Amino acid sequence: MILVTGGAGFIGANFVLDWLRQSDEAIINLDILTYAGNLENLAALAADERHTFVHGNIGDSALVSSLLARYQPRAIINFAAESHVDRSILGPEEFIQTNIVSTFRLLEAGRAYWRELNAKAKQDFRFLHVSTDEVYGSLAKDEPAFKETHRYEPNSPYSASKAASDHLVRAYHHTYGLPVLTTNCSNNYGPYQFPEKLVALMIVNALAGKPLPVYGDGQQIRDWLYVRDHCSAVRRVLEAGIPGETYNIGGWSEKPNIDIVNTICTLLDALRPQIIGSYRSLITYVTDRPGHDRRYAIDATKIERELGWKPAETFDTGFRKTVQWYLGNPVWVGNVQSGAYRTWLEKNYQGRG
Repeated sequence: MILVTGGAGFIGANFVLDWLRQSDEAIINLDILTYAGNLENLAALAADERHTFVHGNIGDSALVSSLLARYQPRAIINFAAESHVDRSILGPEEFIQTNIVSTFRLLEAGRAYWRELNAKAKQDFRFLHVSTDEVYGSLAKDEPAFKETHRYEPNSPYSASKAASDHLVRAYHHTYGLPVLTTNCSNNYGPYQFPEKLVALMIVNALAGKPLPVYGDGQQIRDWLYVRDHCSAVRRVLEAGIPGETYNIGGWSEKPNIDIVNTICTLLDALRPQIIGSYRSLITYVTDRPGHDRRYAIDATKIERELGWKPAETFDTGFRKTVQWYLGNPVWVGNVQSGAYRTWLEKNYQGRG
């Protein structure tokens, strides 16, 4: 059995679903269900006895300790995080609390549990911490991609809070011997992504005939990773990663944001054409966000060389699957666009036009 935290969110839910497609090993899924945590993501598991959902906070030490004592998992996989840069700019305190303080409490509970295991279980136990490439800062256009040895230079409250959590995880290995693994991934996209991130927002807005807001000149470059490829990489790191090591996970698909928006428009033009013309007519350039990093790029050579992992999806196949999923799941799309979501969009993009 494994304990997954944040398993009702975008990446966590995809991981849980993929895990149970490929394994009969049970999952305890702990999620506090913030705005981005959605039990509809896990609807397919409603009658699956291998999946136990627990509504709670990773910062609740008593709850986490009780779950560890009761279920005796062989691993903790920590997806739980506040993860959106724009939200961290508008309200950084939640990011400090969740990504730093609550991660510390999860580490403490995990360490106490691990310390009491028998020798074999102690040797086999893993604490896998899922992080982001944003901790490395911003690259110039001609600089080499981020390797695991790249210096941390976070530039937003979000990335700074994730950098702090990475450092805590590392410290718990070097100080206490806790068998940790850290993964730093590039920009994910795919099914069940909450429509505040670029890809999901563009698809949802386009289908509603709303403006497609592009920050600045749209030339900010990201490395794009299909979420199920990310999940397969995490499984592989859990299976064969060396405790104390960090593994960068990327899609080898660097693209400027405006190219992403145009790709989505092209796919929608083909799969759900408008009477009035191309979805490109909805593209609207808006004022850039403060401190917007210009480029992220992941060098995923280490995980391929040492663990034999590489992404299965190309940029073209992954984006086609993603657009098709949103087209095929209008009820899910409608349900996540609550009044709170609309209020946040108005607050974030107010005055940017």
